[in-house]
Amino acid sequence: MNWPFLRNVLLKSLILFLVINIIFAVGFPLATAGRISLYNCLFPGRERFPFGENPEKSYNLSLYNLEAMLASHQISGSPKQADEFRVFVLGDSSVWGTLLRPEDTLSGQLNQLGLTSQDGRKMRFYNLGYPTVSLTKDVMLLEKAMKYQPDLVIWLVTLEAFPWEKQFSSPLVENNQQEVLDLMKSDNVDLSQLTLETEDSSAFIDRTIIFQRRALADLLRLQAYGVMWAATGIDQEYFENYSPAQRDFEVDDLDFQKFAPGEMNQEDLAFQILDWGTQVASPASVFVVNEPMLISAGENSGIRYNFFYPRWAYDLYRDWLSSKSQYSSWQYLDTWNIAPDEEFTNSAIHLTPVGSRMLAETIAKALESYD
Repeated sequence: MNWPFLRNVLLKSLILFLVINIIFAVGFPLATAGRISLYNCLFPGRERFPFGENPEKSYNLSLYNLEAMLASHQISGSPKQADEFRVFVLGDSSVWGTLLRPEDTLSGQLNQLGLTSQDGRKMRFYNLGYPTVSLTKDVMLLEKAMKYQPDLVIWLVTLEAFPWEKQFSSPLVENNQQEVLDLMKSDNVDLSQLTLETEDSSAFIDRTIIFQRRALADLLRLQAYGVMWAATGIDQEYFENYSPAQRDFEVDDLDFQKFAPGEMNQEDLAFQILDWGTQVASPASVFVVNEPMLISAGENSGIRYNFFYPRWAYDLYRDWLSSKSQYSSWQYLDTWNIAPDEEFTNSAIHLTPVGSRMLAETIAKALESYD
């Protein structure tokens, strides 16, 4: 055994490994690496953001690299054409389309309607929804996507996304806290109600390949799943059997989040973030849509509309949101009760394809008067 030779090989390998880690940590190129994608070239762009808990069946996964998410999306596939009226559709899992094929989502249904703007351009709708409810999450994604030049933003919202505690509870926001803080600072937005415990990510060792190996692996896995996405068009696990949304409730089940009846005020809800999102969207206009929800007729439905909302809380929210819309730069459409109970699946906000079509047609009618 040539021990000196072996020693030199190991020493040189260690030095090379350390040098590569230093270069990586100094440059911190995760965002840059996320922009390198096989989607929209070798594979078709995804019709919605990557999200999944069972990659082997969904050919998809959840990751927190915003640049990689956008690079995999069809929005980054081709430049905006002169005859295109580009519309971003923001929101939660109901917009992303839980249990819905891409063509059955709100964006898919709107595209099938063949709408045109008043100046004759063809409207094209892009699904920028992402599971988890948080207005701040929506603004963060919108800011990242603004380089793709929307003409209009349709923003689906629901009460569950408005409490201040919800704003940083989305894992996507939690893993991009500095992005949000930088955005708030650049937009000169004062949201002092938000409380955020930031972790110090400036430590050199935390930026090395060793500590970023999971994020790097996710980037590679996202590209690998593009093969099956391209072959099948499947981007989530479709369950044949699922637990339907709850329709019966306890008689004393009156609370919403931490609020008992009479305890919630307007200041407890983050209405200001709607204005922030409108600022980020400029020069595009913003349509805020109060999304449909299941209205139960089951046991004790007189006190709760559904699993999420006691009637007292949701009624207050609707009154406040309608009032705010009269003095805001965003336009407003309330669709809360347009879908019957049977057009919801496993959640009080997840629609069937038929329910999704009803929502698309309602929004399309509102867009007829959009100027």
